[in-house]
Amino acid sequence: MSARDIVTKRIYEPAADDDGDRVLIMRLWPRGIRKERVSVWLKELGPVPTLLREFLDDKISWEQYVPRYLAGLERREAQAAIVELRRRAQDGRVTLLCGCADEQHCHRSLLRAYLLDSPRARPRSPRAAPAHHRARGRRA
Repeated sequence: MSARDIVTKRIYEPAADDDGDRVLIMRLWPRGIRKERVSVWLKELGPVPTLLREFLDDKISWEQYVPRYLAGLERREAQAAIVELRRRAQDGRVTLLCGCADEQHCHRSLLRAYLLDSPRARPRSPRAAPAHHRARGRRA
């Protein structure tokens, strides 16, 4: 699986001919999106509700969110969804979709890095993480 096989996009962006399988990775179905705009819905790859709520409410930073999201991918249900996602990626391009406006602070970028075994998907030690407070309104 290469970086060209897995791409990310906001669900509200128009579909493109080269999107391949469009995989929604949100726990809740996004408003205004028709079912035919998505190939498959793998909601277990979205952040667990308590984690997402803590992040959106600024109770945890992005640096705290990242290792907790990645740890959530080890759950049995998430691993089953990852198997499905990898199978689809073997057949062609997969586009990971969610509603987050900020690509840099979104689980879709973390999931892509995880699937590509990128260093970005390896949790850093809490002491090594720089202090950072994200701007209000960013979504995970």
